[in-house]
Amino acid sequence: MKTEITLDAWSDIVCPWCYIGKRRLEAALDLFEHRDRVNVVWRSFELDPNAPRTADQTVREMLAAKYGVSLAQADAMQERVAAMAEQEGLHYRLDRTKRTNTFDAHRLVHFAKAQGKQDAMQERLMRAYFMEGAAPGDPETLVSLAAEAGLEAEAARAVVSSDAHAREVRADEERAARLGIRGVPFFLAAEKYGASGAQPAAVLRDLLQRAWDESTLS
Repeated sequence: MKTEITLDAWSDIVCPWCYIGKRRLEAALDLFEHRDRVNVVWRSFELDPNAPRTADQTVREMLAAKYGVSLAQADAMQERVAAMAEQEGLHYRLDRTKRTNTFDAHRLVHFAKAQGKQDAMQERLMRAYFMEGAAPGDPETLVSLAAEAGLEAEAARAVVSSDAHAREVRADEERAARLGIRGVPFFLAAEKYGASGAQPAAVLRDLLQRAWDESTLS
């Protein structure tokens, strides 16, 4: 029987560190000898579950209000994150990002998983938000992005216009709560070895190796 390990990755579509973490995970997988035996599963986590689907409030305005800082200070916060993203080849346009709800986007990611296109959907959503200023809470935007990720547009529209996969999203969030996960990204290999934050590729590669070594011994 071939050894396989699952890497669960909790993430939010609008989390800038999560996209950085995704790139570092991809680099870690490139370094891992048994990359083809790793099943990456994207798990749902909402940083701002009370956010409206679409809003005029920019993220910089939200950050300023949340932390009690000036807009200039909020800009500086975003610039630091953007600089980190640039090192991973991600060209963030955080000046265009707005507060938005991601519940429907997470439901689409679960739908894409059933179609074998989960990573493509996760990638398209994050790229659209951080680089193109798209609103992943807007239903028609979601349908368009799903089609670009290789999903059938009308099937995606049916998901967005219903409560399909809502249970899966809530299950991910409840599992995160049981595990004590309070921030994302969070990576869990073989349901045992965890790493919080956008860890360097080498750290994530070692996480995979520990999980692999134990799986082959059991």
